[in-house]
Amino acid sequence: MRVSFLFSEVTTGLRRNLTMTVAMILTTAISLALFGAGLLVVQMADKTQKIFLDRVEIQVFLTEDISSLDPECEQELCSTLRTDLENTDDVVSVQYLSRDDAVLDATERVFADQPELAELVSPESFPASFKVKMSDPSSFAIIQTDFAERPGVDSILNQQDLVERLFGVLGGIRNAAFAIATIQAVAAILLIANTVQIAAFTRRTEVGIMRLVGATRWYTQLPFLLEAVVAAIVGAALAIGGLFAAKSLFVDDMLAEVYGANIVARITDSDILLVAPFLVLVGVGMAAITAYATLRLYVRE
Repeated sequence: MRVSFLFSEVTTGLRRNLTMTVAMILTTAISLALFGAGLLVVQMADKTQKIFLDRVEIQVFLTEDISSLDPECEQELCSTLRTDLENTDDVVSVQYLSRDDAVLDATERVFADQPELAELVSPESFPASFKVKMSDPSSFAIIQTDFAERPGVDSILNQQDLVERLFGVLGGIRNAAFAIATIQAVAAILLIANTVQIAAFTRRTEVGIMRLVGATRWYTQLPFLLEAVVAAIVGAALAIGGLFAAKSLFVDDMLAEVYGANIVARITDSDILLVAPFLVLVGVGMAAITAYATLRLYVRE
């Protein structure tokens, strides 16, 4: 009997304030969708970071005298540097690039699609260098500390710095999504509070009669709380469906080229399914807490 009464009251309440219920659902859905988008960007950034860190190399550029006079890295200064690099902790491999090797790498890989720039490349454009692959790219400080001031070393480039700049951009997108989601969440909270107040006001006579015949305050207020929770669940379902739709209709097409080049990690349906429970929990929690606080503060019946 009590379950059927609660079901009837919740259904009636949602229908009675239909326009506000729809507005509450849509506002909640937009807020949760943006929050979900931020979580997906975080996942994508984490997976992309793993992709790039596997490729990260440290490049030790050599001075002009080695680049010009020792193209095969056979003299003592260059060969000693190479040996010491190979014996450094966490170093997996060391590859020597002469000036000619660097030119070949630039023309065939870096400027492969830009022949007009490839024609401008000359041996004098590049110094000789060592490409150092490490088991843990975060150990760059070891190379920097031990070799930056060594004779024959001109400078050291850590590609991880470039990777971190890319993740700075992804972080900015994530922060923007979270900021907009927060604004939408505030709007949703205010709308939920307003809807609960109006619903309680329109049914104040019914609630008063129930209290006179012995119903507890919690029992009379439970239908209003459930209305907000049901609206939040519907909003969360719309948000999850919207993420699936946006991925299939827009994101996959927009990022097809960078996905194909393995520049950023792909957002998959599994990623959305992973964040879906969080969206439901956040939506239900936000609605339940807001409704409960509103009833305690503003409804005295």
